[in-house]
Amino acid sequence: MAFDFFTPKAPPLFGLDISSSSVKMLEIVEAGKGGYRVDRYAIEPLPRDAVVDGSVNNLEAVADSVNRAYKRLGTRTKHVAMAVPTGAVITKKIIVPAGLRDDEMQVQVEAEANQYIPFALDEVNLDFQTVGPSPANPDEEEVLIAATRKEKVEDRVAVAESAGLKAAVMDVESFAQQSALEIVIGQLPSGGRDMNIAIVDIGQSLMNVTVLRNDQSVYTREQSFGGGQLTQDIVNRYGMSPEEAENAKRSGGLPDDFDSEVLRPFMENLSMEIQRALQFFFTSTQYNTVDQILLAGGSAVIPGLDEVVNNHTQVPAIVANPFVAMQTSPRVQLKRLIADAPSLIVACGLAMRRFDPV
Repeated sequence: MAFDFFTPKAPPLFGLDISSSSVKMLEIVEAGKGGYRVDRYAIEPLPRDAVVDGSVNNLEAVADSVNRAYKRLGTRTKHVAMAVPTGAVITKKIIVPAGLRDDEMQVQVEAEANQYIPFALDEVNLDFQTVGPSPANPDEEEVLIAATRKEKVEDRVAVAESAGLKAAVMDVESFAQQSALEIVIGQLPSGGRDMNIAIVDIGQSLMNVTVLRNDQSVYTREQSFGGGQLTQDIVNRYGMSPEEAENAKRSGGLPDDFDSEVLRPFMENLSMEIQRALQFFFTSTQYNTVDQILLAGGSAVIPGLDEVVNNHTQVPAIVANPFVAMQTSPRVQLKRLIADAPSLIVACGLAMRRFDPV
């Protein structure tokens, strides 16, 4: 069964990103002359362990957070674009004869999918998108298949519906992220052409490193390190509960030695993890340089992290902000948006699905 990982939809929609630590909602509208405006957004924390490794563990708790975020968002738009975690999706590029009809393509895709997907096809949501002519043979074309277990999709749809929302698009987190980061990359020298660009997405418990070259992923790696480590460091040093530590991390009010004794060592450790990931990239591919690091994810908002990463890796590092060239509505606080930008990357990619050609 297809679930439109790629197929664009007509109704106005906003992005709804459910991560392991929070719910992010973002609505972007057109602002004339091909420009865009950040119209409104909301971030609502999730209870601990409500979402673990991309799986919705506590549907009721997640639905409550979605409800609260939607009330704060204050929009009349009911359709949403959502995403399933990258790790829950099997993607594969296949080669098919050019010029197949839709029904012929469906048969071909399902036959190929049977070889690569370790589940019965009636247990998965399957979709595909034509990439373009095969580089090796103009009589063939590349097709990207994406498949995920049905429950991964159904849980997210159920969460949306519990808040009176309708999932119009189901994307993949890595695709949504890449879509938003294309906006950032376009602002680099020569639009990032022929550059190796490392995207470091620092989540709660995992750090994903993807290296893009000319919009193609040439390397990806996941490491067990994230913002949760900083929370644990605060717990260990100051005897707080995890909830107290998480709140203090967000709102401040930590002891005077926090910066020097906890935050700085965390940033140093994070930089070392990024350095390790780059070394793996160099030893497992033909490349031996990275030209730019883009920091994304919740922990990328730590002030000065880009400088520490730059010093450790000797690679220019910036915090990814896809909103730099966008206008903002009066209801959006620009300073807060800049601070939240790295954690809104996936939500931005999802919100931009509103402008897909129909």
